[in-house]
Amino acid sequence: MQLFVGLGNPGTKYAANRHNIGFMALDRIAEDHGFAPWRGKFQASVSEGRLGREKIILLKPETFMNLSGQSVGEAMRFFKLTPQDITVFHDELDLAPGKLRVKQGGGHAGHNGLRSIHQHIGENYQRVRMGIGHPGDKKLVSGYVLRDFAKADQDWLDDVLRGVSDGAADLADGEAGKFMNAVALRVNPPRKKTAPAQSDAPKGKIAAPTEDTRTPLQKLADKFR
Repeated sequence: MQLFVGLGNPGTKYAANRHNIGFMALDRIAEDHGFAPWRGKFQASVSEGRLGREKIILLKPETFMNLSGQSVGEAMRFFKLTPQDITVFHDELDLAPGKLRVKQGGGHAGHNGLRSIHQHIGENYQRVRMGIGHPGDKKLVSGYVLRDFAKADQDWLDDVLRGVSDGAADLADGEAGKFMNAVALRVNPPRKKTAPAQSDAPKGKIAAPTEDTRTPLQKLADKFR
């Protein structure tokens, strides 16, 4: 059993915020893979299902971002899991929009949700860092992450979420590389190569000119068109 955690803030006011991309990722996984309806437990919304061979618990804390660790810690203890069984999906300022990386352990880099999780279960859990870009000035970060994604972001955002769902079973199976590749194939699909025009003449030979079947009168008339 594994616990997939999406970070965000509860309520419709925050639903489309950049800070809520972790919630969005879990919603897409639940919808595409036939997970059970969401229910309230562990100070969170919880859904259960399977990805490949693995039973997965999806958890979206409803404690607000800076208290996310309370919910995660409670669920981890209830299911008798370890931090290594937990994967957290979260927004990442240091990655460009549409980029995604998987990381095991490490610091929280100032992310309030990760900071809270560190306090409750330590740092040795897996993270799916979902790039949202940076506003360019540290003072603008709070307002930036708490604003909705722009209309111009919708295409790449949808591609990323579809890719996360495509590769979710690989992630559950410990195949982080395959998971990231699934996202990359959605965001930057390979271009189709156009085949060169083929001639009816045998290779190496020039096709013979077609016979002119026009009458002398038609040939004369064509000269004056």
